[in-house]
Amino acid sequence: MPEVKRLGRAGGAVFQNSMPRYEVLSEDAMATLDRGWRKLMTEIGVEFMDERALELFRQAGQRVEDNTVFLDPDFVLEQVARAPREFDVQARNPEHNIHIGGNSMAFGAVYGPPFVRQGEVRRDATMDDFTNFTKLAQSFPVLDSAGGVICEPNDTPLDSRHLDMTFALQTLTDKVYMGNVVSGVNAADTLAMTSILFGSREAIEDVPATISLINCNSPLRWDDRMLEAQFEYSAAGQPVVLTPFILMGAMSPVTIPAALVQQIVEALSGIALSQLIRPGCPVIFGSFLSNIDMQSGSPTFGTPESGIGLLCTGQIARHFGLPFRTGGGLTSSQVADAQAGYEALMTLIPTFLAGANWVMHAAGWLEGGLVAGYEKFIVDIELLQMLRHEFTPLEIDEDSMAFGAHEEVGHGGHFLGAMHTMERFRTCFYRPLLSSSDNYEKWMRGGGHDANARAEQIYRKKLDEYEQPPLDDAIRQELQEYVVRRRAELGD
Repeated sequence: MPEVKRLGRAGGAVFQNSMPRYEVLSEDAMATLDRGWRKLMTEIGVEFMDERALELFRQAGQRVEDNTVFLDPDFVLEQVARAPREFDVQARNPEHNIHIGGNSMAFGAVYGPPFVRQGEVRRDATMDDFTNFTKLAQSFPVLDSAGGVICEPNDTPLDSRHLDMTFALQTLTDKVYMGNVVSGVNAADTLAMTSILFGSREAIEDVPATISLINCNSPLRWDDRMLEAQFEYSAAGQPVVLTPFILMGAMSPVTIPAALVQQIVEALSGIALSQLIRPGCPVIFGSFLSNIDMQSGSPTFGTPESGIGLLCTGQIARHFGLPFRTGGGLTSSQVADAQAGYEALMTLIPTFLAGANWVMHAAGWLEGGLVAGYEKFIVDIELLQMLRHEFTPLEIDEDSMAFGAHEEVGHGGHFLGAMHTMERFRTCFYRPLLSSSDNYEKWMRGGGHDANARAEQIYRKKLDEYEQPPLDDAIRQELQEYVVRRRAELGD
């Protein structure tokens, strides 16, 4: 496997989930899936709606008819083998560098909603909302990235809003951010601004500084705009998340094995293209796999089927030696209610069991991804913190077994005042951010607030306390000048 340059202090505080992986596919099942994806790739093929992609496949000896490429599975596996198993991504604050692959899990906020919800109000997202969510992502260490399009700022011009979003991600956070993928032009702007932030194009090609989401138009089609962005980012050595967008029953057959086979074909074909663009460039095996409600046709999330598919995806990605993306705090609920909580947990638990390396939509997702929710953001932060605590391997040694505490307390006593307890009481158990354990009388004296009301108090307090991370004035000015110039050139 090729190696990409490693950072001296890669990963910083990125979560290491070294718990055993939960695997659901037997060797026979994996062999059956292997035959399935090879047949689909060879006989049905994949559409690439970009002439440059088609020409690369032709030059590589693949059969191309119109826009469809009939891929040789062995050729695809040769390309996949060029991709690194693990790689680093730099943040402008080295403490927030992340490592992708292996036992590392990195988490980013919700991506793409055109609407937001604050309490009872559901409305169009604005640039103020985008900056608010960016600040919240910066404020919680459990998130490694604010993401990319945290919400769609509908009060800014469509052609140039990517400049404002990228500038906000670069200046309001010092964490890793995601690149814009609406078009090749937007991707090129992201790369230019990233080069300014990190000093040069060479600096970000040496160690990548963005991660970008390239979605397949399932079934079996890579569209021109996504491919334009993929060409830009892969040519620059920036990792792309090649993600089949599959809702079983709509974009794939209804059976999980059929969806898995299709997902493999779509992801591996996109990964093969990235390796043709730039051999050895980092990629992430992407998965967005759920199902529809067969009565209404609506997308559903947090379902048992999506959880099974998620666990299978982790096993499949490891089989191909690739880092993978899946999971998140997904829900179909319209508000941050009990349904939102248990559906998010139904997705996050298999996310941790599978050990997903790059987790999008980890905080703030509502209403099938149409809405970024302020209160839901806080609920998800609580879930992430609890799960990270739960999936940290237990350390067992003489000190933790506390024999001395038994000697001190004796039979029939209590450990509240024991020296072992006094030395550890501040950190021995997880301390909730959102949950309340007050008795009823104390809870009522405090206003009787439910989880939503407490979540509102938390996010407002975090926004009030937010401090912008420092950035060199010359770099900030150069970024501002680039935004102003490009906005004028784009006609906005």
